[in-house]
Amino acid sequence: MSDERPQGNYGWLYGEDEPTRTTAAPPPPGDLPPPNLPPPGKRPATAGATPPDKPKKRKTKRRIAGILVLAWIIFLVAVPIWAWGKIAKVDASPASGRPDDQPGTTYLLVGSDSRRGLTKAEQKDLSTGGDGGGRGRTDTIMLLHTGSGPSVLMSLPRDSIVDIPGYGRTKINAAYAYGGAKLLVRTIEKNTGIRVDNYIEVGFGGLVKVVDSLGGIEICPKEDLKDKDSGLDVKKGCQNADGKTALAYSRNRHSYATQDIQRVQSQREVLGSIASEAKSPWTVLNPFRYVSVAKGASGSLTIGDDVGPIALGKFALALSASMSGKGLNCTVPLQDFAVNWDATRAPEMFDHIKKDQTDKIGSLCTKDGLPKG
Repeated sequence: MSDERPQGNYGWLYGEDEPTRTTAAPPPPGDLPPPNLPPPGKRPATAGATPPDKPKKRKTKRRIAGILVLAWIIFLVAVPIWAWGKIAKVDASPASGRPDDQPGTTYLLVGSDSRRGLTKAEQKDLSTGGDGGGRGRTDTIMLLHTGSGPSVLMSLPRDSIVDIPGYGRTKINAAYAYGGAKLLVRTIEKNTGIRVDNYIEVGFGGLVKVVDSLGGIEICPKEDLKDKDSGLDVKKGCQNADGKTALAYSRNRHSYATQDIQRVQSQREVLGSIASEAKSPWTVLNPFRYVSVAKGASGSLTIGDDVGPIALGKFALALSASMSGKGLNCTVPLQDFAVNWDATRAPEMFDHIKKDQTDKIGSLCTKDGLPKG
């Protein structure tokens, strides 16, 4: 038998003691891992590792957030496009005899006594009476100019005596009854020399719907007011007014000693409150209010057929600016309570608007149209 032994540590098979095992020498001090870290190659499986499903969850959340933002943007764009299709259009541009183009932009804002869109029950509730046939008349006539200087909102009292082409000298609101928007524009251009760039008309029902869609507006009558013709019944002091009350407040004149001169001031107050509420961030952030305002405004507006969406947007901004401390709001310069335009001050103010020099209007702009002092 061969005395050869297998190679390796097999001495125990032959009764020999197992060799003493020695512990490996520790690594040099410089090779030691920091005391708070495990040795190299022995890191815990969880150290620095991210559970495999977390990146997917983050991506899913980002994707959902992106979809929601995109959907909101589409909603904000789609609503005005939808509303734009509901706005009525009218040819308000006279064929001839118009002033040349002027710097800045001038809007003619008309509040007509049209009952379009109102049921007979609503007409009774709002104290508007029936249509009475024909085109109706204009309870509100204002020029809004915007340009290089402060925006200016100027009321033209409906009882102002002016020359109406083809009809002689009579009240300015008769122009609308005689020839609609086109004759009204021509009448204003003839008597002021100011070129009207854009025409915007709101009926009775439109004002009510817009105010209600905004949740009401603030009015601040300086005295108790009660008028059976307009249906107005309010106490003095600042208060929230719904659409019905806002309409009555803007129509009332019999409660005032100065009649139409005070009424145009109330009309500007209502418009300013509407503009203030409409530009609130809440109008955009609340989808129900956003749709309601767009629906109420578009369903009651009539605009010139050459007025585009950008021009309409600029109108809203200029209206808000004119009623803030940055702009001017006033009545056309008057010489007396009989609503006769001042022969000196009125042409001077018209000239500043024509030249887009509204920063020079100064004391010509007063709430009631009468000279200061």
